[in-house]
Amino acid sequence: KPVLDDPDELRQAILAAVEEYDIVITNAGASAGTKDFSNEVLQSIGTVVVHGIATKPGKPVLLALVGDTPIVGLPGYPVSAMLTMRLFARELISGFLGIELPDETKIEAIMSRPMHSSMGVDQFVRVTLGQVGDKLIATPSGKGAGSVMSMVRADGLLTIPVRAEGVGAGELVSIELLRSKAEIESTLVTIGSHDNVLDLLANFLHRLRPPIRLSSAHVGSMGGIMAIKRKEAHIAGAHLLDENTAEYNVSFIKRFLTEMPLKLINLCYREQGFMVQPGNPRKITGFHDIAQHGYSFINRQKGAGTRLLTDKILRENNIDPDHIHGYHHEEYTHMNIAAAVASGTVDCGMGIRAAALALELDFVPIAEERYDLIVPRDYLADSRVTAALDIILSNKDFRQKVISLGGYNLRDSGSVLYSQ
Repeated sequence: KPVLDDPDELRQAILAAVEEYDIVITNAGASAGTKDFSNEVLQSIGTVVVHGIATKPGKPVLLALVGDTPIVGLPGYPVSAMLTMRLFARELISGFLGIELPDETKIEAIMSRPMHSSMGVDQFVRVTLGQVGDKLIATPSGKGAGSVMSMVRADGLLTIPVRAEGVGAGELVSIELLRSKAEIESTLVTIGSHDNVLDLLANFLHRLRPPIRLSSAHVGSMGGIMAIKRKEAHIAGAHLLDENTAEYNVSFIKRFLTEMPLKLINLCYREQGFMVQPGNPRKITGFHDIAQHGYSFINRQKGAGTRLLTDKILRENNIDPDHIHGYHHEEYTHMNIAAAVASGTVDCGMGIRAAALALELDFVPIAEERYDLIVPRDYLADSRVTAALDIILSNKDFRQKVISLGGYNLRDSGSVLYSQ
């Protein structure tokens, strides 16, 4: 059974374990919290060799000896525990067994979006991988030491070294593979604007036999168009409104993808608006309320269609962005915006109704917008792309689940709206 956060009980448990086992591994209690006693206990009964390493995640790891028995103290956060188990315990166990670990398989890939890192630590970034033409594309699959699914979904690990501040979009990086190349070749790569329908599509693709995995990088609509231009994605999601023509996406395609044969296929129409706390306690109805009362706001990143919509509304209402508290505070997805509002970090943010409903927030509608998929002609016959388009166009269960998310209309879903 788990040992309680009690120094005496932990001491007795470790002493009993070293009598019976060649290696002892503890989980949690290795950090510096008021209930973290592993370091104190191990100092009293043995020798602490290392407490804390310059990695992220995994910093609080503890390495010690009690008599001749090595102790590996893993951090409590799941991803930290997985990575430090991989770094230290795996090597230790293989050494005891006299088994030589296989060489790490490394491969070069292109980053789909920038990834920032704190200087002073080696940062381990979980990535998903997908083959787009002759390019292998790496997309960060999550961050945070507690995001277990980011490790489950990861195809590889990118190490950002201690003296680097991160890696840029389009940069060639070295990835340690965690999956076979065959699994990676079954991945459909989407880069561009985020929408919850893509997350639902990923579930339906995974149910196919053989399954198809969807790797989605949320870099905004313009980021998706640029990825298509660089031939780094099979599909890009976009909802860019041309204020002069009131048309979505077409003028941007003509401007930035002039020479590329492609089709613009509608995924959905969706409601955009303010996500606010339940009951809308601030009584927010527009940006004037936010500016006048100094309510806190969270924005989407530059290049996102939602950011362009925000800027359009501010211009139309003659509101200086600097008068919006939090205008320069950016997030990459609608769900991250919703999470910030739900946690009380901010009073409101712009996003889709489905994200607000998912976290039981109130929603103040502002506009309906069109969300499309840009698909280069080179990939229209690709089995991964055709599988996705078949689901979008003809899977009744998928369409019903999209509607149940709230705030969606599928009147043109699957229709080709423009081609060149």
